[in-house]
Amino acid sequence: MYSSAELTDILSIRLSKKRFQHSLNVADEAEKLAEKYDYYSPEKAYLTGLLHDICKEIPKEEQLAMAKKSTLDVSPVELVTPPLYHAVAGAWYSENVLNVHDNDMLNAIRYHTVGRAGMSRLEEIIYIADLISADRSYKDVAKMRKNAYQSIEKTMLEALRFSVSDVVAKGSMLPHHTIEAYNYYVSEKKKERTEIQ
Repeated sequence: MYSSAELTDILSIRLSKKRFQHSLNVADEAEKLAEKYDYYSPEKAYLTGLLHDICKEIPKEEQLAMAKKSTLDVSPVELVTPPLYHAVAGAWYSENVLNVHDNDMLNAIRYHTVGRAGMSRLEEIIYIADLISADRSYKDVAKMRKNAYQSIEKTMLEALRFSVSDVVAKGSMLPHHTIEAYNYYVSEKKKERTEIQ
């Protein structure tokens, strides 16, 4: 496994200045969230944050070729939706080129765009860190940042609502992973309410 300094050097070559800065921001945010939620390795969260967009700016056909080689559960919708290629490609590249063999890290990279039901804590951290990193400037980002440090589960539900409505507004298809993730976090919230009563 490469060190954070080595990965930073690799990213500085592979990514544009803007995407490189975004990756550093996500890594910083992931480390903070890991500390907030007592994740056992803030360093691992940082490294995963660095890697999450490693294939974002390579040609789409190369991203798709890697996604097709992936042994992870890639849905048909993802294989016909170019903006989703990079996450699966990034997991494949991290494993096969950078020799990352930590399944939790690979899944966090792979699911950082679509989510899935039953995400691990690291997967949640990377998903949220990507959404609230310092370079993000969408309308409700300040609220999302505040919520992220109060309850990661509630923030996941809000983030998935945001993602689903954005995809629907664009007239794009929803991968089954995203639908299952949304239903999972709605179900978890209902369980939480039932336990309180």
